[in-house]
Amino acid sequence: MSMTWIALQLVACAGVIGAAGAFLSASVDRLADAHGWGRGWAGLALLSTVTSLPELASGISSVTLVDAPNLAIGDALGSCAFNLVFLAVVDLLQRHQPMYREASTAHLLSAGFGVVMLGFVSLSLVIGRQVPSLLHVGVYSPMLLVLYLLALRSVFGHERALREALPAPGGGPTAVRREWWRFGLAAALVVAAGTWLPALVDGLAQATGLSRSFAGAVFMALATSLPEMAVTLAALRLGALDLAIANLLGSNLFNVTILAVDDLFYTRGPLLAAAAPQQAASASAALLMTGLVIVGLVMRPQGRILRVGSWVSLGLVAAYALQAAVLFLGTSSP
Repeated sequence: MSMTWIALQLVACAGVIGAAGAFLSASVDRLADAHGWGRGWAGLALLSTVTSLPELASGISSVTLVDAPNLAIGDALGSCAFNLVFLAVVDLLQRHQPMYREASTAHLLSAGFGVVMLGFVSLSLVIGRQVPSLLHVGVYSPMLLVLYLLALRSVFGHERALREALPAPGGGPTAVRREWWRFGLAAALVVAAGTWLPALVDGLAQATGLSRSFAGAVFMALATSLPEMAVTLAALRLGALDLAIANLLGSNLFNVTILAVDDLFYTRGPLLAAAAPQQAASASAALLMTGLVIVGLVMRPQGRILRVGSWVSLGLVAAYALQAAVLFLGTSSP
């Protein structure tokens, strides 16, 4: 494919994702009100799952059809880092004060589980081929699945306790059912367009001659994160800050869990044992950035640096830039 044709298709995908993402955010916001869910859990369980399905599809195809484990690993970890740096954009768009001043404490649970899961991944990348395995699957994979389910349960329980004093949810069964149909249609459009993106980005990467580690962590991660960006911006337009933050942090939990699913489909051995050394940079950057978010949620900084964003947001941007530089300098690796 020519570069022009690839660019046109990328623009078309972005347009579909942007339009569907706006409907998706509005539907999840209304469903949360109708069912009495907290916005943090709704973003974690519904929004983040839908917007992360492109990463799941691209990861499975990378290890089965292309036999490119580094493309799958780079996409999952790179998407985590990209989602976190996009929190700096969310902070920038909060005109009155840094977003950490208004964010729910429930996000600490999601971010905390993210640190634990990324810690397992980082440790497995350091161990490399010495990582214990069950058949061809690394021992970290079932741990990641259990931690993800535990995160869903913990956030739901925490927000349910916080909402006990609130009025009962409203909305008739017909209206709720109609809203679920709208959610399903918008989700299908986001998934269809998002799943189309990886093939386009892979063609772009091949045309530029960059490594799969760099292409996965930067190009493909950017492409497959378009649904998260569109949905997050749509949630902010609704004034649903917690929904926007929960979507990004929840997508990270799902992205790390995708590594366990990819590991199941990769039959040559534990997936992370086949990782290039640069992948540790992506995992470390995502771990560092998640830690910064936790610090921001606890300290709740008030001021802005250069009237742009909080010092936490500037730290997120710096960590992401450092990760991208390390990966680019290692483009000679497979």
